Amino acid sequence: MKTQQLLQVLLSVTLASSRPLPHRSIASRLHTREVPQELSHFKFLSSVQDSLQLDNPNEIVDPVFGLLGNEAGAEGAGLIEDIDCLQQATADQAFTNAKAAGDIQGMTDALIYRALERNTGSVGLASVLCESLEAVNPEIAAITQHQDPASEGAAELNRQIALDLAAQIASIGGDPLQAIDSGTFEPGDVNDPTGAGNTCDTEGDEEGCIFTLNLLVPDVSEDEINSAVAEAGIDVEVAAAGADALADECTAELAAGDDEAAVANATATAGVAAAVATDEVEADQVASSSSSADVLGLANLDLGLCRGASPLIAFGGSSYAPVDLGVFSHNSVDSINALTSFICDTLSSTCLANSDVVEACVLGQALAAQQTGIAAANAFNNAILLLDV
Repeated sequence: MKTQQLLQVLLSVTLASSRPLPHRSIASRLHTREVPQELSHFKFLSSVQDSLQLDNPNEIVDPVFGLLGNEAGAEGAGLIEDIDCLQQATADQAFTNAKAAGDIQGMTDALIYRALERNTGSVGLASVLCESLEAVNPEIAAITQHQDPASEGAAELNRQIALDLAAQIASIGGDPLQAIDSGTFEPGDVNDPTGAGNTCDTEGDEEGCIFTLNLLVPDVSEDEINSAVAEAGIDVEVAAAGADALADECTAELAAGDDEAAVANATATAGVAAAVATDEVEADQVASSSSSADVLGLANLDLGLCRGASPLIAFGGSSYAPVDLGVFSHNSVDSINALTSFICDTLSSTCLANSDVVEACVLGQALAAQQTGIAAANAFNNAILLLDV
């Protein structure tokens, strides 16, 4: 990240209370639509806008446009051509920026925004999913938007979306129970000629009218979320401890002007939270460590040109992803073998890592191939971590 962008991160913290909220004049400029509700979850739109504007290469005007129909959404889409993908693209960039700033809540809000229901033209009409763009962040790619609660199969679909969202929030060290806030309204009457539905769209309500008017219908219970997170193999308390420790370190480095160290640690923040959520790394290690390499027990490994990186793998829901996307840039995959092969090849040919490290990686690849789920990720990670004992 460039120095100017890092300064923007600091400014966003110190000036947050004095900066005007960017959405208040948006709604009044939009065309009249059926089933308006894009401001119902306003607090998440506000947070995502803050993160988005730190680095906005696609020139997206405001997150609110990603929740509109295609005609209205195109007015604020910037360089995004497929309006059905505008919500995802907005969330993806905001997540990237928040991640670089070590902002766990900003990352959480971007995930929730991605899961919000998008406006459609009538009650009971489901919105189109994004197919032409692939999210950079696997956490964003794992989520789709809620659908109109009156549409076919919406209850079960929205329930699963909320559970998937909770798992992704937990994996980055956020509070998975916040996934409940992504819920939508009571189903409307599909035969209502006005198309009004049971929605709200109050401009100027900084919390969001779905919350202040108590209109949100939860898709899932807290117990269901806790069970889903546990089934994904994520220890919420340990993940949160890791995320908080790294976020604090990133903030300190930014304040001290240590741009390079801040970027390195911020890049690892989300992935480390998922990795330390297994039993292999204790919470007190996270709290007392001075770098992401120390946190993961990798400080003594000779990774060659990739010194300080993490070759570990995180498991979330049903897919695997690299902990360190900065060095090991790879999309999340269902088959761990494809990812372990990529990491081992990168260590050998790109990083020029020590032969012991490469051999441990190959061993981990073989061990992981014999397991599934979190056990496969643990098998691979342990082969790397034990090398440093």
